[in-house]
Amino acid sequence: MRKALVDQGFKKSVVDHGNQYGIDVEIVERNPADKGFVPQAKRWVVEQTNGILMFYRRLVRDYKHRPASSRSRFFWAMTSVMARRLTDATVLAWRTP
Repeated sequence: MRKALVDQGFKKSVVDHGNQYGIDVEIVERNPADKGFVPQAKRWVVEQTNGILMFYRRLVRDYKHRPASSRSRFFWAMTSVMARRLTDATVLAWRTP
């Protein structure tokens, strides 16, 4: 990991800790003029990815005890997502109208 984006609730100690490991930690601050919910550009991509992964049953809970098993489930889920996007296929599920 080279760069981490964190919420404005984090303090300078997080930035210093990241620097010890060669990670550029950037504190993303909200524009004070914005009212209500406004997604932050790059952080929203991470939140969207986490939301997509929660559709895969095996990733919702920690069912596996070995990191290699969890890693393989993650790759399986993301491969499924990429294949569906590349082929414009739809999946029949409860979330599909």
